[in-house]
Amino acid sequence: MDDATSTEAGTHTAPRTDVSQNQGPFRIHFTFPGRAVPDHDDHGYGPLATVVESFMDPGTVIPMHQHRNEEIISWVPAGVMRHDDHEGNELVTDSDHLMVMNAGSGFWHAEETFADDPPLRMLQLFVRPHSLGLEPGIQHEPIPDPAENEWRHLFGPEDGDAPLYVRNAVHCYDCRLEEGTTVALPRQARWDTYLYVFEGALEVGAETVGYTESALVTGGTDPAVTALEASVVLAFCLDPSAPITRRGTIGR
Repeated sequence: MDDATSTEAGTHTAPRTDVSQNQGPFRIHFTFPGRAVPDHDDHGYGPLATVVESFMDPGTVIPMHQHRNEEIISWVPAGVMRHDDHEGNELVTDSDHLMVMNAGSGFWHAEETFADDPPLRMLQLFVRPHSLGLEPGIQHEPIPDPAENEWRHLFGPEDGDAPLYVRNAVHCYDCRLEEGTTVALPRQARWDTYLYVFEGALEVGAETVGYTESALVTGGTDPAVTALEASVVLAFCLDPSAPITRRGTIGR
């Protein structure tokens, strides 16, 4: 296991990266939380390895494949992502449901959109587990309806009160903000908070964070978050010193 270290107090912003893969009807774009901090020696930040923006055209099939030693959260704000796996699950993830694949020692799955499904833009969030070779499994649960200008708790560590769990020290929230609205940043004592703007643009303290850009708030600072336009944002409260592994199939 590795131990991550925190960084200097402040708000660190990062533009959209140029790291992507284009497989025609399936396209992905990577955002690396650690790159928000200059000279940070890890592309991830503590237990959060990467945020992957995924696009699937209607009628796309991603064949059965295996993941190991990573926690993969599928967040679908609109449209549908269809899943099946070697355990016999056939699941539909949409705006009313969240899926967490706790890959552990190994989990096989496939993804699909039907020809009459809408084009899909979603996020897949890769969390580093605290240990290698954990028991594999999958969670697929309804989530509360979103409320405008309020943070919705999506997942958190095991034995917490979030609808779904991951096996490390990360809480995740989403929020749909009306233009001009200011909200407090989700915080956990002695942890840092990473923001990703899925839609719109924000002002985080004195910093502007635009479409698909991100910000890392460290060291106990507590800036206000104001929507410069109608926005959808995710916030990750995480312990940068949590024990982590870096042997995931994708989220290393």
